Amino acid sequence: MYDIIIIGTGAGGSTMAYKLADSGKKILILERGDYVPVEKENWNSEEVFEKNRYTTTDLWLDKNGKSFRPGMHYNVGGNTKFYGAALFRLREEDFKEIKHYGGVSPAWPIQYEDLKEYYLEAEQLFNVHGKRGADPTEPFDSEPYPNPPLPHEPRIQEIFDELKDYGLNPFELPIGVNFTPHTTANAPYTLDRFDGFPDASERKSDAHLCALSKALEYPNVELMTHSKVIKLNTDSSGRKINEVIIEQDGEIKTVTSDIIILSAGAINSAAILLQSKNEHFPNGLANTSDQVGRNYMFHQNTALIALYTEPNPTKFGKTFGINDFYHATAKYEFPLGHIQMLGKSDEHQIKADSPIAAPGFTFELMAKHAVDFWLTSEDLPDPENRVTVENGQIKISYTDNNQKGHEFLKSELIKALKASGKFESFLFKGYYFSKGMDIASPAHQNGTTRMGLDPKSSVVDVNCKAHDLENLYIVDGGFFVSSGAVNPALTIIAMALRVGEYLKNTLLK
Repeated sequence: MYDIIIIGTGAGGSTMAYKLADSGKKILILERGDYVPVEKENWNSEEVFEKNRYTTTDLWLDKNGKSFRPGMHYNVGGNTKFYGAALFRLREEDFKEIKHYGGVSPAWPIQYEDLKEYYLEAEQLFNVHGKRGADPTEPFDSEPYPNPPLPHEPRIQEIFDELKDYGLNPFELPIGVNFTPHTTANAPYTLDRFDGFPDASERKSDAHLCALSKALEYPNVELMTHSKVIKLNTDSSGRKINEVIIEQDGEIKTVTSDIIILSAGAINSAAILLQSKNEHFPNGLANTSDQVGRNYMFHQNTALIALYTEPNPTKFGKTFGINDFYHATAKYEFPLGHIQMLGKSDEHQIKADSPIAAPGFTFELMAKHAVDFWLTSEDLPDPENRVTVENGQIKISYTDNNQKGHEFLKSELIKALKASGKFESFLFKGYYFSKGMDIASPAHQNGTTRMGLDPKSSVVDVNCKAHDLENLYIVDGGFFVSSGAVNPALTIIAMALRVGEYLKNTLLK
């Protein structure tokens, strides 16, 4: 019998463990995977991107029932072991109703001020480097970032200056990186192999290193790996979860706790709830609202690679972003979204994502000249965009929305890049190519257990407690009411800090 069981070790689960560890309560953390092995393949792009060495082999279904292999990572630290660690606060306006080309982004039941202090704590916990005030859309905070911004390498600085001369306002990205890692290695280090890679050097600020490892220093905190949660059972009243059923190394086990914190990620948390239906909850646990799994969002995302005439010898290019089009402007009636740099791609990454077939030497040449961008626009909550479970298999039914703004965003970036005039003599006919991210790339997943005041139209309250159950808290991207247009990780971390403090001040006293 435990006091608290936390399901999942990603941004939400690990941060909850960190925040609750000093409570003295007996805490069990369940992770379906294992630690990511430290091996030379960690930084081998062929292994990571072409062979998908670290992604799950599970197959999901799309809305037409066609199977696909999702880019999910089941391991200690969750998807944060592979994320790009761009750690943004949602803008103040993101918590309010916003009109878009594709419809309306609804207001949250909380405001930015409710998360402000926890955003700062999250930035400190995850060693964020940045420059406060450089981003014209960033909410005001008198406190600086915990660390100075990462410097631009020479080629990136040139592009930064070109875009500034063009009239845009590029700013230093908030990046989570720790230059004094847990490892005892003393070798010099240059940032490289970042987006999509596990970091064997332990410099990337992921949930495992920044939060979970600190929680596990407490004797009252226990981690069980290879422990997949297959069902949550309620007591006879249907008001309280009294059993967590797990499968560990082929054996079915039952663990119990006073408080359950579900942080398996927006997709898998919804799937667990739906698979836990019983006589009290015939449509799935905590689902009297019929909202569990609905309103799935993961952004309109595009990776765009610009091919300059000049070579780009950059090791780490992910140091600036552009938010000039984040809000409506005089030119555009509605918001378009966010632009940021990506880590430097190589020929294997380009080959894995390229829309064209070409000889290997062509991809190598392209990589030599490539500059990598990532574009994000808000997708809107739609109850028909949803997670369901069919015969034990996750199904993602999703139809794109709000695409017009994203296309405008892409065209504005291309226009700005073209204005530099350095594409004309390059041997490729096109000066860029791009790839949109589909449902197989669920890195920004959110919205499936939405927060709200009305139990009839939402799954959790403002403290992430399930409306229908006395002892269930859902703390991952599922609580999002709208997606904003920046990476959701820092908001998940901040919310976990907020909910953890709430629990310590109320139920755990």
